[in-house]
Amino acid sequence: MACTMFAAIDVGSYEVNLKIYELSTRKGSRVVNHVRHRIELGKDTYATGRIGTELVDELCRVFLDFQRIMKEFGVEDYRACATSAVRESKNNLVLLDRIYLKTGIRLEVLSNSEQRFLGYKSIAFNSDRFQEIIEKGTAIVDVGGGSIQLSLYDKDNLVTTQNIRLGTLRLRERLADVSERTVRYAGVIDELLNNEMRTYRKLYLKDRNIRSMLLVGSYIQYINKYIHKDTDVYQITKEEFITFYDEFIQKGQLTMAAELGISTENSTLLLPSLVMYKRLLEETGAENVVILGMDLGDGLAFDYAERKKILKPRHNFENDIVEAERNIAKRYHANKNHTQLMEKLALTIFDKTKPVHGLGKRERLLLQISALLHDCGKYINMSQSSECSYNIIMATEVIGLSHVEREIVANIVRFNSGTVMPFEELAISSLLERTEYMTIIKLTAILRMANALDRSHKQKIKEIRVNIKNDHTMQIMVDTTEDLTLEQALFREKAELFEEVYSLKPILKAKKPG
Repeated sequence: MACTMFAAIDVGSYEVNLKIYELSTRKGSRVVNHVRHRIELGKDTYATGRIGTELVDELCRVFLDFQRIMKEFGVEDYRACATSAVRESKNNLVLLDRIYLKTGIRLEVLSNSEQRFLGYKSIAFNSDRFQEIIEKGTAIVDVGGGSIQLSLYDKDNLVTTQNIRLGTLRLRERLADVSERTVRYAGVIDELLNNEMRTYRKLYLKDRNIRSMLLVGSYIQYINKYIHKDTDVYQITKEEFITFYDEFIQKGQLTMAAELGISTENSTLLLPSLVMYKRLLEETGAENVVILGMDLGDGLAFDYAERKKILKPRHNFENDIVEAERNIAKRYHANKNHTQLMEKLALTIFDKTKPVHGLGKRERLLLQISALLHDCGKYINMSQSSECSYNIIMATEVIGLSHVEREIVANIVRFNSGTVMPFEELAISSLLERTEYMTIIKLTAILRMANALDRSHKQKIKEIRVNIKNDHTMQIMVDTTEDLTLEQALFREKAELFEEVYSLKPILKAKKPG
C-alpha cells in the first residue's frame, strides 16, 4: 500500500509545531520533518484573557511558512489544532477567522479532554511498554503551559482523569512580580500548588497504590539526559530526581538551564516545571518516573491513521472512555445492577434497529455512556434527578469526548425522564446543530425503552430479542419467570417517543419458560 503524507500542526501555549508524517500500513509511521516556532500565545491569554494583534499576525506568517513546507513535502491531508492558550482566549473566534482568511488553514480548538486523549494515543502508539506499565498503579501526568492533567490507570483501565489549571506558563505569569522579590520562589510555587494537590490527594489518591508516574512535559527529556548522560535509560528513580532537584536549586536556574541545553527564553519555565514534578512525585508516592514522550502531533497523526484504517491501535481507547464513565457513576452511587442492565438493553435495541436510525459506532458509544450516567443526578436531588444528571455531566470532564458530544450525552440523560425540549428552545442556550439534536432524540427514544424494561430496578429481564415486522411494529420478546405487570403498564408511556421518532410501534411480549 502506498504511503500517505500527513501533517499535524500543534498550536500550544509557548510554541507552534509542524510535524510531517509518512504513514503506511506496512511500515507504520515515520516523521519526515519537524519545524518549531517559539511564540508565547499563553502569555497574553493567561495575563489579559486575549491574544494581541501582533501575535495573531505572527501566527499567520508562521502558518504561511507551514503551508509552503507542506506543499514541498507533498502533504495530502493535515489537521491543525490549538490547545488552552487559544481555547481560553476571549477573542479566539476572531483569531480563527483571521487565520483562515489569511492562510486558508482551518484551526480547530480542542477541548481539554480531546487534547489529553490524543496525547494518550501518542504514548500508546509510540511505546510497546505502555500496556505493561498501566497494568499496575500508574499516574500519567501531563504538565503543559496552561494546566496539569492527572490520569490514574490501574489493571489496564483508566480510573479517573482530572485537570488542574496550574500549568508552567500560567504559574509564571501569575507569580511574575513575586519572582523578582524573593529568593524563595520555588517555595512560593509549592505553596500555590498545595491546596489543589491536597484536594486531589483526598479525593482520588486515598485508596490508590501508585507504583509509577508516567511524566509528560517539555523538560523531562532534558533532565533524563542530564542524569543518565548518553545511556538509553527512560526511567528516573525518586532518589535520582530529588538529588537533581537539590543540585538545581543550589546552582540556580540560569546555570542549570545552560547545562541542560535549554535556551534562555525557555529557562523561565524550568523552575515551575521542576517544582511541579517534585510535588507530584511526593503526592502520588510513586517510586520512579517513566519517560515515554508524548506529543500532540503524534496523537493527531495516529488518530488520523486509525480513522483511515492505515494503522491499528495496540490499546483499546474506547474502553478507557467507558471505564472512566463507570467510575463517575460509582462516585455518584448509581445503582450498578440497574445501569449495567440498562447498558445491555439499550445497546441491543440500538444494534437491532440500525436500519431505521442510521447512526454509527460513535453514537453507539454516546448511548452507552448515557446509560451508565443516567441515574447519577439522584445523588444530588431525587425529585429533580434528570436536571441534576445534566448538570453533573456538563461539569465533569469526560475523557475522549468533545464538548458537543458531552452536551449530547447530558441532554439524552436529561430527556430520559424529563420533558423533551423542541430544538428552537434548546438552541437558545446551546451551540448544538439540528443534526446533533436529532441524534439526541433518536438515542433518547432508545434509552427510554431500555429504562422501561427495568422500571422496577429488579432486573427481571436478562435477555431480549428484537424483531422489526413489516406492519411497522417492533416486537421485544423477553423470557422471564418474574411478574412484568409494572413494566408492561408503564411500557406504553415510554414507547411513545420511540414510535414518533422511528414510526415503529414497540410491542412487549413476555414468554415464561417451560
